[in-house]
Amino acid sequence: MFIAGNWKMNTDVSSAGALAASICDRVAAGTRTRVAVCPPYVSLESVGRTLDQKASPVKLGAQDMHFEDNGAFTGAISASMLASVGCTYVILGHSERRQFFGETDETVNRKVLKAMGAGLIPIVCIGETLEEREAGEVEEVVGRQVRAGLAGVSVDSADRLVLAYEPVWAIGTGRTASPEQAQDVHAFIRGLLINQFGEATGRAIHILYGGSMKPSNAEELLGQKDVDGGLIGGASLKADDFYGIIAAAEAVGRK
Repeated sequence: MFIAGNWKMNTDVSSAGALAASICDRVAAGTRTRVAVCPPYVSLESVGRTLDQKASPVKLGAQDMHFEDNGAFTGAISASMLASVGCTYVILGHSERRQFFGETDETVNRKVLKAMGAGLIPIVCIGETLEEREAGEVEEVVGRQVRAGLAGVSVDSADRLVLAYEPVWAIGTGRTASPEQAQDVHAFIRGLLINQFGEATGRAIHILYGGSMKPSNAEELLGQKDVDGGLIGGASLKADDFYGIIAAAEAVGRK
């Protein structure tokens, strides 16, 4: 299991450090679930320092990056910059980046390749809008995003790549895909991964569910066969709620 917290545009440097410390105090060294937190850029260094000082198993991730190494890209962050502050993960292709900042399958793919080349582990986000779901286009949309986003990608280990299925209609709305709906799409994605990377690797790559997961529904969602964890938004901003989801992942892992 893998639980990652996407803090989005929340917290300042001080509160981000306090939140990271509080999460570290709850996540013990023996926790079997992989855990990461992805604060805003301005807090990456301070949060990373907190994780190091706590000798925590929690890893550091970023929320996006550019596909160029350097240059005249005002406001952008490169893969090497993220690596230099200790990032292990980077979220790419989140629906909010697609919706508000013009992200496309092509730019996601360029970022994925650049991130992997720099030794970062991309968390590649995919998912359909409500209109696309109601039109029966879920597999068409998700399939296109997976194939285009992972074009040219090869992995020597399943640990080098993570996918996150986030139904756009369930992000920040309080609506959640039913466990059956989540499993159906995750199983479809699993088939695409097996087709591209082979049986063993395709089955081992983590596919996270994102979309209003919280402690009250986490265990049921995480209990689905092809749901390997969660990319958590709002619930990751409260240490108790975030740990509640981690505890649910631990409980599922013991069954």
